[in-house]
Amino acid sequence: MKLNLPKKIKAKRFLDNRGYFQECFKEKKFKFKPVFTAISCSKKKVIRGLHFQNKFKQKIFITVLVGKIFDVCIDIDFKSKNFSKIYTNILQEGDMLYIPLNFAHGFAGMDKKNLIMYQFSNYHDKSSEVGIRHNDKELKIKWPYKNPILSEKDKKNISFEHFKINYSNK
Repeated sequence: MKLNLPKKIKAKRFLDNRGYFQECFKEKKFKFKPVFTAISCSKKKVIRGLHFQNKFKQKIFITVLVGKIFDVCIDIDFKSKNFSKIYTNILQEGDMLYIPLNFAHGFAGMDKKNLIMYQFSNYHDKSSEVGIRHNDKELKIKWPYKNPILSEKDKKNISFEHFKINYSNK
């Protein structure tokens, strides 16, 4: 499966009277090896992102374990014909999303509790992390909330214009 764009994945669930069993990730299907896994838990109206690592780029595979999110990916590859294109998905419990290299990613929590598992193809590197403002005027993303809950770090994210000027040669 060639995956150079974000791809929502609906997995098969095996239901019975106890609940369900679902496979989340098969390396042979996605052609990358996760090197670490993380989990985030967000309340309703929380927006995380739009994040990426500039030097140590990452492919990401996310799975919604609990809740529902409005997910956003932006093509930030200056050489791509889809540069600055925005991809949105509503993901709920059991839904998965593959995010290739050169995409900024973020999401808004839509349920009371939203538990997300991330699998990354590269380790987290604090010196390489960058965030683009969720409400950037140029991007015009239609988030589900006007006044979201943001981390102090995400409140300081850069504009898309700043990103284009300062990261185009990297």
